[in-house]
Amino acid sequence: MSPDLDSYFRDTRSWPREKRRLRKILSDYPLSEELKWREPCYTFKGANVGIIFGMKDSCGLGLFKGALLDDPHGVLIPPGKNTQAARRIHFTSLQEINEKEAILREIIQNAIEVEKAGLKVDFKARNELVFPEELLARFDADPEFKAAFKALTPGRQRGYNLFFTGAKQSRTRSARIEKHMARIFEGKGMHDR
Repeated sequence: MSPDLDSYFRDTRSWPREKRRLRKILSDYPLSEELKWREPCYTFKGANVGIIFGMKDSCGLGLFKGALLDDPHGVLIPPGKNTQAARRIHFTSLQEINEKEAILREIIQNAIEVEKAGLKVDFKARNELVFPEELLARFDADPEFKAAFKALTPGRQRGYNLFFTGAKQSRTRSARIEKHMARIFEGKGMHDR
C-alpha cells in the first residue's frame, strides 16, 4: 500500500474504520494503491480494478469492470441506471464488512483475473443510440451540426442523448438541443469546462 495514502485513511471523516478495513483486505492482493478522483484506487499492472468510496449512507468498493464479474451472492449493483461496466458492493458497518469478507475476497480475486485475462466490457449494444425525433430533425436541417455531433466521443454522444431523451415534452427536448449546440460544435461534453 502507498504510504502517500496513509494520511487519507488517517484523516478521512466518512466511514474511517470501514475504509481502513477495506484497505487492509485489498493489501493482501497484488494491487497498486493511488489516489484518483479523490479516492483510493487500486490497479493491477496499470489497469483500474477497484476504488474505495464513501457516501452519506454507506461506503464500499467500486469495481470498474464489475459487469464482467461472477456474482453468485447478488451483492454487486450498478451505480446508476445507465451504468454499463461498473458495479459496487456497499457496506453500512464494519461488522458487515467482516461478515461478507469471504464474498468480498472472491470478488476482488475475480476482478484481478478479469484484468489478467485482458477482458473488456462490450459497449457496442449500448453505443447504438436511438436519437429523439427532435435531434434527427436538427441533423436534417443542419448537416454541420450533425457532423459536429458525430465527431464527439461515443461517451459524449451518449451523455447528450440521455439528457435530450430524458425530457418528456418535445418542446423541452428541442430547447435542450438548442441550448447545447454551441458546446457540441466546440467538441465538448455536457460536463466539460
